[in-house]
Amino acid sequence: MKLTKRALLAAVATLPLMAGSAWADGLISIIVNDPANPYWFTEGEVAKATAEELGYEANVAAHKGDTNAESTLVDTAITNQAKAIILDPANADGSVGAVKKAVEAGIPVFIVNAEINESGLAKAQLVSNNAQGAALGAMAWVDAIGGEGSFVELFGAPSDNNAQTRSNGFETVLSQYPDLEKKAQEVANWDRTQGYTKMQSMLQANPDIKGVISGNDEMALGAIAALKEAGKMDGMVVGGFDGSPDSVDAIKAGELTYTVLQPVAVFAEDAVRQADHFITTGELKVAEEKQLFDCMLIDESNVDNYTAAFTLEQ
Repeated sequence: MKLTKRALLAAVATLPLMAGSAWADGLISIIVNDPANPYWFTEGEVAKATAEELGYEANVAAHKGDTNAESTLVDTAITNQAKAIILDPANADGSVGAVKKAVEAGIPVFIVNAEINESGLAKAQLVSNNAQGAALGAMAWVDAIGGEGSFVELFGAPSDNNAQTRSNGFETVLSQYPDLEKKAQEVANWDRTQGYTKMQSMLQANPDIKGVISGNDEMALGAIAALKEAGKMDGMVVGGFDGSPDSVDAIKAGELTYTVLQPVAVFAEDAVRQADHFITTGELKVAEEKQLFDCMLIDESNVDNYTAAFTLEQ
């Protein structure tokens, strides 16, 4: 069953949240990529719920990968005298200017999910350990495919450092198996529709592949749609990354071999708590700017422990 936004909100409401600080007031502005993707929707809603529990007003806006839109949203946060900005950046390089603008206006910025390519601006950058998660997924993928055969890769948005980090993590593991042969790699920009069309073209050129390894779930789900349409799903190994509700449904249906769960609910909440600590004390709660959160593998062995807020029950 497809998980609705209503169900995700209900799950978010059950997250354990601490009582708000006596000094907590004002606005926390949360800027995500695209809430149409359940991963980013959860990121925004968890951050918003945490900020409101701590006593702040909070709003969620989306730049949809457009640095101009992102810059405008930061301008709005500055005009609204936000106490802090929680930002999932649109572009590793292109978002630096927007962050600088907020910092120059005296607004602390806490980066989540994707990095910017300049340190010392954001108070913190809280991201999944993408290298660890990619290696974890690649090992599960190799085990499922049996260490041999031809395959293709779907690559995320090149402007996002996570795309290359994950691809490098896959390669670190897969290159150790000489009987595995990568036939093609296509950029599908984290998008399901692009995953579908790119998979169609790769499949036409390489009809005998045994597997697909993907930089995220949306591209993997698009690939599955193309494979099903072509009658090629039988025995195919497809790996995803994110831990989205739709990917969990695909695992249960026996179509997706695994997904790598990014702890988005954890770091989205933690970013707001760190922002609150900085607002109320003027000090950093965590000294390190870059903070990595380890990923977890979801497959048929533990898929029933998955919860709607992108977490696994232990």
